[in-house]
Amino acid sequence: MEDNFAIQLFEGKKVRIVWDEEQEKYYFSVVDIVQVLTESDNPHVYWRVLKKRLHDEGNETVTNCNALKLPAADGKRRLTDVADLQGIFRIIQSIPSKKAEPVKQWLAQLGEQRIDQMIDPELTFQMAVEDYRRQGYSDKWINERMRSIEMRKELTDEWQRAGITEHKDFAILTNVLTKAWSGMTTGEYKRHKGLTKENLRDNMTNVELALNTLAEVATTELSRQRNPKGMLESQQAAQAGGKVAKNAREDLERQLGRSVISSEKASDHIHPIEEGKAQELPFEDKDE
Repeated sequence: MEDNFAIQLFEGKKVRIVWDEEQEKYYFSVVDIVQVLTESDNPHVYWRVLKKRLHDEGNETVTNCNALKLPAADGKRRLTDVADLQGIFRIIQSIPSKKAEPVKQWLAQLGEQRIDQMIDPELTFQMAVEDYRRQGYSDKWINERMRSIEMRKELTDEWQRAGITEHKDFAILTNVLTKAWSGMTTGEYKRHKGLTKENLRDNMTNVELALNTLAEVATTELSRQRNPKGMLESQQAAQAGGKVAKNAREDLERQLGRSVISSEKASDHIHPIEEGKAQELPFEDKDE
């Protein structure tokens, strides 16, 4: 569940959120909500004290809190208390804060927004386009990025059809595909660009993004034709799909007389994300 992770901003403060597809509900980082409400320098301590008090009172809110591994400030995933919308509302009632009502309205709006997106998935893409524009990306890059998201979804659906269900296996197949066309795994590619926890695709140039999309489209089509079963056969299809994009890359590089694999990243050209929403789109893996 924690792979469907996003960040939303409330008055400039980050709130980590996870969408549970099975239960069709949001889970919110409790300590992030506590920080928003209290503006405490140490919201972890505040929540620890409040949690004990609620537990001693027999409050079911604490019992219903789950712990999920969410990205921390250092980029590592750490177990974090989360609660659904109902649980968060109860926690808000336990914290004296002038921001309680604005936070409730904000949370309700997020819930309504998600329902609207489920009814009309196109809204997800429209919101993504607006977010990318606010961050300073060009319309040409955004169009390419939207196509890449659609193609990535088709590829992951095809992998699932082939029997791939584990998160680590999706990451392995992505590494095979990426290395086949670029010569680097996703981790090596991110280091080449000087990235840490940032999304690799969000930091690709137009040419890199197009080649990566070509690799994914080719892999999807080859997989449909070969009808692989399981990991080994899916890896072979990913290798072959990546090679299609590698051939295109090498042909272009011969004509240009230079490499199209760039060390540039988005922050070299656009403003940071702090001023906009930091929401990750569905069906992409932040750890890739």
